[in-house]
Amino acid sequence: MAFFRPRVSREAEVRYHADQEISKSFPELLDKARQAELTVRELRAAAADEIELLAAGRAFDKALTEALRAAEAGQRATFGVKAYDDRIARRKAKATPAGAMWTSEVERLRTLREDNRLWGIPRVPRPLPATA
Repeated sequence: MAFFRPRVSREAEVRYHADQEISKSFPELLDKARQAELTVRELRAAAADEIELLAAGRAFDKALTEALRAAEAGQRATFGVKAYDDRIARRKAKATPAGAMWTSEVERLRTLREDNRLWGIPRVPRPLPATA
């Protein structure tokens, strides 16, 4: 006697393959984020003005966001195609060594991005418009 085992949805398969493609770019995006962080640290050490720090901080935030999106895609792809439709499968996949590695990487990148948003991007006052 065979039991009926429902297949995953077509949408889940499409998202799974898309996440696999996105996650392939994770190493390059992480390197870009590291270079942007190095630039921010060098500008801080050189006591650069706030306009340069603002631009470098925003570039670092953009690089971190792209790396985070790729890491989240890698995490979802590692969880497997069933995890897109089933929260139990997602939770079980998170407990595997590969799932735990991706989860910790995503959490690390989120923390780094939030720290940069709170303390790494200087608040520069807007210029006042010229009055006649």
